[in-house]
Amino acid sequence: MIQTFAFYLFALLVIASGVFTITARNPVHSVLWLIMAFFNAAGLMVLVGAEFIAMLLVIVYVGAVAVLFLFVVMMLDIDFAEMRAGFIRNFPLGIAIAMVLLAELVLGIGAYQAGALELGVPDGSAAPLADASNITSIGALLYSKYIFLFETAGIILLVAMIGAIVLTHRESPEGARGHQDIGKQNRRRPEEATEMKNPEIGKGIEL
Repeated sequence: MIQTFAFYLFALLVIASGVFTITARNPVHSVLWLIMAFFNAAGLMVLVGAEFIAMLLVIVYVGAVAVLFLFVVMMLDIDFAEMRAGFIRNFPLGIAIAMVLLAELVLGIGAYQAGALELGVPDGSAAPLADASNITSIGALLYSKYIFLFETAGIILLVAMIGAIVLTHRESPEGARGHQDIGKQNRRRPEEATEMKNPEIGKGIEL
């Protein structure tokens, strides 16, 4: 009984959050509704026993992607009048794209029901471990059969991160304000760091 109630509660909140994400006029509110949709979708994943997918939804989508969206939206100077004008101008194109996607979806479902599509059948090599959770089974599979692909993905992400840093890094010209010479700072002696003044009473010092 509690599982049924939790399912309908999470499902209703996911649908409502998705609707408010699209219809919210404020972009910040839209991102907040999206975060709520992710949380409730994670709850649905827990109900069906996919706790690893639920963890990914919370850590990756809520903790990284949605929060990044929120920061970007909050830092942008959005002109709502121009945004509404652009929405009206691109509305026919959006409807055309939506109709194409709907036609593809209907065609795919029809082909599947007609028996024209054959889905792949698992060979049992990726079967979950006995008496183990989903996270344990996925970890055992990643670090055994797919270890090289997993390490390759990590290397690709590392190269992408280094490339982004290199592309965005700009060297400050010598002598520019804020430019640091680490070697000069390390070679500095204490007497060069500060200059002691002994001003006369009532006269102060010259800056």
